[in-house]
Amino acid sequence: MTDAILAYEPQIRISVFIAILAVMALWEVAAPRRRVEIPRLLRWSNNLSLVVLDALIVRLVFPVVAVGLALIVSGNGWGLFALVDVPNWLAIVVTILILDLIIYLQHVVFHAVPALWRLHRMHHADLEFDVTTGLRFHPAEILLSMAIKLLVVLALGPPAIAVLIFEVLLNGSAMFNHSNIRLPARVDAVLRWVIVTPDMHRVHHSIHPSETNSNFGFNVPWWDRLLGTYKAQPRDGHEGMTIGIEQFRSRRELWIDRMLTQPLKGPASGYPINRTGKSEVSDQVPPEN
Repeated sequence: MTDAILAYEPQIRISVFIAILAVMALWEVAAPRRRVEIPRLLRWSNNLSLVVLDALIVRLVFPVVAVGLALIVSGNGWGLFALVDVPNWLAIVVTILILDLIIYLQHVVFHAVPALWRLHRMHHADLEFDVTTGLRFHPAEILLSMAIKLLVVLALGPPAIAVLIFEVLLNGSAMFNHSNIRLPARVDAVLRWVIVTPDMHRVHHSIHPSETNSNFGFNVPWWDRLLGTYKAQPRDGHEGMTIGIEQFRSRRELWIDRMLTQPLKGPASGYPINRTGKSEVSDQVPPEN
């Protein structure tokens, strides 16, 4: 059964991707959390074009990606799990948790190092917060993230099925927790103990640096709660908060050509963690061009 699933890994991943994207897009139309100010056609065409570009670049740069490397590593008896005899189910659970913790720590580092923030801030420069925001990452960041995952897989020697499950979960949860959907407050309060909800992650996309530098988790909220980076609600409320960062407020910056060149523009200041300078941006957001 596992071999059959792995044999169809690309088809499984793209099918789940399309299904979740469609469900969340319809949910956003049916029950939006925030009013949509920018036409979807402008943002979606550019954000989704970036997804295609990212996928092509990863395939060109890496001869093998995470699931394929897991097959090679486990097949050759490499990595930690080759040395420690544990049940397969436990190896799967541990692998998913370790990979999720690594992604959390990677996310924190991309907020802490100015050079890396230059890459990651493109994700935060989106002026709206919806399902496509969860797919909007600079190709250089995607390549670095894949390299980190490959190193972790090489070190662990995990079951390939565990890596596939994690990749599907990460992609699906990124679309879910970036969605502009309305959940009942009581449902959100319960869910955010086990998964990152849209209301929880939306705080991370606030224009205020103290909120941008919180709620780093993608799949589970436990790392934020355990490591002190959890913030329950945005100070301006979900409907009133400003999405994005101070530097890029023009709609022209939502075009793919501008997104790709954003790391080269302006200073990497104001937002990186523990850096001197402005600790907060002004409440008066620059007008949109």
